[in-house]
Amino acid sequence: MVLPSFLAYVPRDMSSSEFGHIRPWRHIERRKSRQIMVGSVAVGGDAPISVQSMTNTPTTDAAATLEQIRQLEEAGADIVRVSCPDEESTAAFRTIAREARVPLVADIHFHYKRGIEAAQAGAACLRINPGNIGSIDRVKEVVQAARDHGCSMRIGVNAGSLEKELLEKYGEPCPDAMVESALNHARILQDLDFHEFKISVKASDPFLTVAAYQQLAEAIDCPLHLGVTEAGPLRTGTIKSAIGMGNMLWAGIGDTIRVSLAADPVEEIKVGFDILKSLGLRHRGVNIIACPSCARQGFNVIETVAILEEKLAHVSTAMSLSIIGCVVNGPGEALYTDVGFTGGGKGAGMVYMNGKIAGKQANDGMIDHIVDLVEAKAAELDAARAATAVLNAAE
Repeated sequence: MVLPSFLAYVPRDMSSSEFGHIRPWRHIERRKSRQIMVGSVAVGGDAPISVQSMTNTPTTDAAATLEQIRQLEEAGADIVRVSCPDEESTAAFRTIAREARVPLVADIHFHYKRGIEAAQAGAACLRINPGNIGSIDRVKEVVQAARDHGCSMRIGVNAGSLEKELLEKYGEPCPDAMVESALNHARILQDLDFHEFKISVKASDPFLTVAAYQQLAEAIDCPLHLGVTEAGPLRTGTIKSAIGMGNMLWAGIGDTIRVSLAADPVEEIKVGFDILKSLGLRHRGVNIIACPSCARQGFNVIETVAILEEKLAHVSTAMSLSIIGCVVNGPGEALYTDVGFTGGGKGAGMVYMNGKIAGKQANDGMIDHIVDLVEAKAAELDAARAATAVLNAAE
């Protein structure tokens, strides 16, 4: 099968900045922000949008917390946040920070001394909530600890914990109140000549969240940490987060994200990457394109996709796979994926590689064959990217 030139194979899951001349409707112009470092991870500027989550184990149980961090690392987390509610937690945090492979953010509420202790214990970043950490003098002490120990900071404004005076001024949590809180505390850091900070202005209401971030993005050039806080359980929280954060990311707003779900934290990482993958802003793992199936399907699509998703979870290479039940849309979808399978008749379907027909495959044994093809393609892509990196480094 020879493809016409306008149907030449170009994977759909390229980044939004790549092949913009071919698909200009996919281009996202990211907001220009200054760049800070969270440990070894760059946030802001032209750095990839990082994905983070938060542990929910007792921090005092260092072994359990480290095990959860390992699971998050394997899922692809760039940064992990750990709560430090008391002195025993910051003591355990020292062990946790020493053994974690990703930078850790210490989450600080109510007691400024926990921030100082966490900085001393190896935190890469301190997250403080200006509404409950105390006086400006206490904030200054935390800033000094961050400076002394090479920590960045996040000013974390939440609609549910705004300062009393702002609630009295505005009557309720609103975008103006949240942004005013953020800018007031950013000014404290700036007055102290501390600029290694990012800001979040989160609410559980996506409308309020988006409006606050849009206003903040116009007011300051620091990196923005996106999130719809307390989004809810896995399904509804995912939808709410995708609507809120997807809206902002599509508009170019956001430098790091956290999906807040009442679910296993690993799910937050998966959802975060899926949101970024859907917008072409970040890629990790196999992007499976699959039909919902109907009476035309030549094999059980839903069961096949579920099995493949599990069997391919270990593949971190960014690539695409189409699994389509029949020939109505299957061949067209396969044109733009690295590996494709389209259902046919008589218990067999057509395999595609790089948008071209690669042969027939019986439905029996199809799953193992697809897994083998994906793993081989992933190895090929990894080798090509490594070779490109070597050439670029030599120039």
